[in-house]
Amino acid sequence: MDLLKQCQQWFEQNEIQKVIDALEVIPAGERTPELDSELAKAYIAVAHIGEREPFEKALELLAPHEEYFAENHCWNYRIASAYYYLDEEGPALRYFEKALKARPGDKDTQEYINDCRRRLSLPRFEKNFRERAQEAWAAFAQIEAELRQIMDIDETRQRGEELIEKCGNALKTALRDTSFELGFNGEKYELILSPEGLRSRLFPLVYFQKQAPESVLEHWDIRVGRQPCEGFELRAGEIKVRAEDVQMWAEKTDDQRVSLVLCCEKLTPILKENTDKVWWALSMLVDQTIGEVSAIAFVAGFDVYAQPKDEPAKRLTQLPELLQSMGLSLWRDGSDYLENSYLTYELEPVEDPEADWRLDVCICRCLPPASAHQRLSVCPQRRGG
Repeated sequence: MDLLKQCQQWFEQNEIQKVIDALEVIPAGERTPELDSELAKAYIAVAHIGEREPFEKALELLAPHEEYFAENHCWNYRIASAYYYLDEEGPALRYFEKALKARPGDKDTQEYINDCRRRLSLPRFEKNFRERAQEAWAAFAQIEAELRQIMDIDETRQRGEELIEKCGNALKTALRDTSFELGFNGEKYELILSPEGLRSRLFPLVYFQKQAPESVLEHWDIRVGRQPCEGFELRAGEIKVRAEDVQMWAEKTDDQRVSLVLCCEKLTPILKENTDKVWWALSMLVDQTIGEVSAIAFVAGFDVYAQPKDEPAKRLTQLPELLQSMGLSLWRDGSDYLENSYLTYELEPVEDPEADWRLDVCICRCLPPASAHQRLSVCPQRRGG
């Protein structure tokens, strides 16, 4: 009997833990999509209402196989169930509807669809972000001394996954999907929250940063955005890459930013087979060269070339100098950037008197005040003068 059939038999015998024990010992990269789906089913089956971790594990197992299981009732039903019990009725409804399409008339699926629609029509009384931020910092404050102790004694860096898991569990009440880094800068321990290249994510992260209690700030620097790191080395398999290995061609844009073309001959061999990995590696090197917040502020985008361009190139290490020559100062932290920047856009006002009121707007500015909430300054141009 193969393992998949054995798991199905254990489910029939209500021996769910045997499924988990048998599948967890298999390395993630060696499990088939079918086995990942069975393991997710097992996590969902043993979870208790209100418990988040098993449902989150189920999502992590199921999400990478969406294309593979696109029309599969069981996969859609399982991922919908995970979202449902995490109180995310929007995506749950979408996947339950796909499950019903794959198995028309299924009563259980239809009941979930009806309940999702009912819940989505009701007022929401979830905790707001301020309350969740306070809870997350309280949880972090309880474990921060343990984190510092582990970092002090872990000279060979063998406990990195343990650190990330403990810290992630503390922060996830407020920042469920946020990437972060832990370190020590010689004076204080550091918690660096990454907006993952998105300006929009700076707003909640900066607000969260500003809510850190004094008991935490006594030992920790809380930063938003990866910091520049001179001499940073990135490993892609057996290949080691530094910023000086990357050729750069920069073009200034109309909005005082730069558009980059990057070429790294060390990464060319893996460009065809794993393009996403090369883009990620080069994006990380840009962040480490000028800082993640400066990359958001000043880099309009970049292209990756397999071969160098004919024209003379600069090295990526020269990017800070290039930006400074344009009169731009690098940002060290997301809060400083938000406090000193704003976004604007302009529209040609629509003349139709029946048009939506917003189409009257000529200029709109987004100004973040000290609380790091967005504020809109609207300059309308009224029709008829």
